[in-house]
Amino acid sequence: MRISSLPPWLAPVAAGLLLAGCQSNSTTAETAAAGPPTEATPTDTASVPTPNDGITPALIAQHIQVLASDDYQGRRPFTTGEDKATAYLAGEFKKLGLQPGDKGSYFQPVPLVEITGRPDSTATIAGQGKSLTLKYRTDYMFLTEQEKPTVEIKNSPLVFAGYGVTAPEYKWDDYAGLDVKGKTVVVLINDPGNAGTDSTLFKGRAMTYYGRWMYKYEEAARHGAAGLIIIHDTKPASYPWSVVQSSNGGAKLHPQTPDHGASKVALEGWITLDAAKRMFEAAGQQYDALYAAANKPGFKGQDLGLSLTTTLHNKIVYKTSKNVVAVLPGTTRSQEYIIYSAHWDHLGIGPAINGDSIYNGALDNASGCAGLLAIATAFKQAKEQPQRSIVFLAVTGEEQGLLGSDYYAQHPIFPLKNTVADINMDELLAFGPMRDLTITGYGQSELDDYARDAAKEQNRYVIPYQHPETGSFYRSDHFSFAKVGVPALYASGEFESRLHGKAFAEKERKDFETNNYHQPSDQYNPKWDLRGAAQDARLLFRVGQKLAATPTFPQWKPGSEFLAVRLKSRVNR
Repeated sequence: MRISSLPPWLAPVAAGLLLAGCQSNSTTAETAAAGPPTEATPTDTASVPTPNDGITPALIAQHIQVLASDDYQGRRPFTTGEDKATAYLAGEFKKLGLQPGDKGSYFQPVPLVEITGRPDSTATIAGQGKSLTLKYRTDYMFLTEQEKPTVEIKNSPLVFAGYGVTAPEYKWDDYAGLDVKGKTVVVLINDPGNAGTDSTLFKGRAMTYYGRWMYKYEEAARHGAAGLIIIHDTKPASYPWSVVQSSNGGAKLHPQTPDHGASKVALEGWITLDAAKRMFEAAGQQYDALYAAANKPGFKGQDLGLSLTTTLHNKIVYKTSKNVVAVLPGTTRSQEYIIYSAHWDHLGIGPAINGDSIYNGALDNASGCAGLLAIATAFKQAKEQPQRSIVFLAVTGEEQGLLGSDYYAQHPIFPLKNTVADINMDELLAFGPMRDLTITGYGQSELDDYARDAAKEQNRYVIPYQHPETGSFYRSDHFSFAKVGVPALYASGEFESRLHGKAFAEKERKDFETNNYHQPSDQYNPKWDLRGAAQDARLLFRVGQKLAATPTFPQWKPGSEFLAVRLKSRVNR
């Protein structure tokens, strides 16, 4: 069995898996993404059948148009946009005749804290007889999860710690020999083997959980650091600086914790690559040389001989957001559950770009919610009702760090041991029918096989996600379910247009990621071709139908780091 990619929080899972006697070398999340397709590409270019199941491009367009309208103000939690979006979703579920999912209510309360940070307009880096002034938004984005009106970072020594990773299974420790208590740690984005620069490190091109910003903040806190700053580099990040600005400015949501965030580092943040190069130059270092060193085994971090001074002024609000939950009870095995998930939230109202300040989130993720409602429609219209119960879960706070899905996974309404699978939708694309079905996290579970069967019905082929360096397996709500052992499927058409080919699909994807992702321009366009979105929704509907009619539960494949969690949760079933 392969466990080399596991972060510390999954080490007990791996140990349990070893004790269970699994000997496979099968892959973990995204590992297979570097491999070839699993079956031959279909040679036809005909349109796929469109059965009369209620899932249509027009229905999906109708729901996107409502949820992504300016009236919904970008659907940020704790705003009028949340009230409208959650009421709309609950109302549509009620119209379909679905039952409320949480003790007679369509709403599961999710307690959160909103911290609106107002960093100083400048931050000062001083030392070595030099002083460097950085500008907020232009050079850095700083925030905090500590629930304090003021967080002051004064003359905090800066330490460069490579990627900020402690990974015993890789014999890698960027903190070895470093004393970072009370200091601010500076790290590179992604993980060693950054964007595939060295395929022998970690998982090469495929990002592991060590590359995620959440892990880096947590690891710095475990070492007693006062702050953690990530150097943004667009290529390994897979998104531009504008996304860092739109995602980390203003109000940020966090789970409510008993210690009010005291266990977190006081300063979390990002600096541009240009600012980092100027900082290293002030320290008498060269960025390129440090980058190269940080990507070699045995790297040793170092104090930079510089210190950081800045202040964050915070407004703190405690509120409760909402997951929307509806259920279609099963006919014969109603105590077993299949979950369809999509996040309803987006970024709300933010800095204006080209005169527009509403971040509508049409594809991200009004489209997923539209898919949720279309699939619910199909289940209600189906002549044969599902034997297992179907749960429709629209979650809050995905854009803030998978908050709503994580809360559900930690406070499940329906027992996890009886939850068959999660089928997640995030960004159903809008450039027509596709020939591929791309599975993010391919190779993890038997849900791949269910998806392959459904893809064959549409004359499509299955491939792993083709850009594993982005860490997509860790970036949407299916991951919250995987962490607690529930097999999760995250799949859609992405890489080959049925009508226009692969180059067209790649161009459209890159255009969205570069120009529209987390921008006000992600808004409904009546010229969209939503046949591909309907195609994906229908495929996921068929997966759910087959799961509902199958008496067995889908399993994690041998070698998956999530298998032992599942075995433990179901041992007393």
